[in-house]
Amino acid sequence: MSWCARTRGRLRELREARSRWRADMERFRAAQRAARKNGGDPAVGNPGPPPTGFALLPWLMMGMGSFSNLLQGETPNPWIGGLGLFTFNSLYIYVTFRSFDRGKRESASTRVALLLMGLLTTGLGLGYGGSWLMFFPLLGLAAGATLRGPWLGRVGVLLAVYAGAVSGVRDEWGDATNIAYATFLSSMVTAAILGLSEAVRELRAAREELARQAVEKERLRFSRDLHDLLGHTLSVIVVKSEAARRLAPRDMDAALTQIGDIESVGRQALTEIREAVTGYREGSLATELTRARSALSAASVEPVVRRSGTPLAPDTEALLGWVVREAVTNVVRHSDASRCEITIGSTAEHVRLTVTDNGTGRAATRPAEGIGGTGLTGLTERLAAAGGSLRAGPSPRGGFAVTAELPVEPAEPAAVGAVTAPRES
Repeated sequence: MSWCARTRGRLRELREARSRWRADMERFRAAQRAARKNGGDPAVGNPGPPPTGFALLPWLMMGMGSFSNLLQGETPNPWIGGLGLFTFNSLYIYVTFRSFDRGKRESASTRVALLLMGLLTTGLGLGYGGSWLMFFPLLGLAAGATLRGPWLGRVGVLLAVYAGAVSGVRDEWGDATNIAYATFLSSMVTAAILGLSEAVRELRAAREELARQAVEKERLRFSRDLHDLLGHTLSVIVVKSEAARRLAPRDMDAALTQIGDIESVGRQALTEIREAVTGYREGSLATELTRARSALSAASVEPVVRRSGTPLAPDTEALLGWVVREAVTNVVRHSDASRCEITIGSTAEHVRLTVTDNGTGRAATRPAEGIGGTGLTGLTERLAAAGGSLRAGPSPRGGFAVTAELPVEPAEPAAVGAVTAPRES
């Protein structure tokens, strides 16, 4: 590739970078106008457009002394000096603009360009001296913008010592200290400022991502709670309403009992929905078992509950309560079963809950592979988060089975004695 082609490529890259910078500035101004319109501080929550190579272009003014020498004819071999000045500026622009993109900053082409800058700066400094030695601080600035990391301190010290040595060899050693100090300072300060700016933006992006995940998690929690609450409650209300309708012509007292249960279930549902909205709802396994017996009996399904083992922690009981609620709801709505067994057994390490029925409905013919339905999918995620598992599918004895397993957490001392011998109802 010819020198003219390379120059055109650099100019094209510079124009593209300038267009991106203008687009970023326009978005930043739009965000500021929106913040002012909403009565907020435009500086809060918006750090502005990301920095670009344009922020480092003004430092090229440090080379104005050498440019002035060229114009005044004080530089020997002015064509060589002019070509060296143009090449240095081109390499500086190339390196600094690429230093604001992590991928380009760490690429081999950027490192090679920085090395060529060092060689060119050495040649110009040894050849001309004086104001041409000011290219070393510019080299340090480009190195600080590019070489951000654990090796920057060593590189900055070595570059400062090298710049001082070249300055001392070419001119007086008294000026070498100033050149070395300026080179070290430009590299360290540039790296510190750009690194801090990048860290702030990454932290801000991480904070926004955490906030988004928190909102998503809360939305998912509310969706699960609402599904589990309304699905079960509405199923119980429908079943008890049908029972009341069947009983009303021949047994008004029994029908009124079912209607009273409907009222109780409705009131309890209102309370649970309020708790779900505020995030303070905690399930109770004993309560869910009582409701399961009532719902199954109203649907003409014989409930059989067996429970044995050690006391369970409240969180474990709450999770198992959700499983009982969802599994019984599916039995009432889909199974066409005449019998439903709920078995809870716990040891010192884990607890297992199994809900089986002898139905022939849709629940009984569901495939064994995977977990279907919003409710069972949500329960699978809940139990997985607690280190447990959920399996649902046709039972080998016929019907449908839902099995949940959880690790056992230590129960509260007050819970000891709350568990009686195995019981069946």
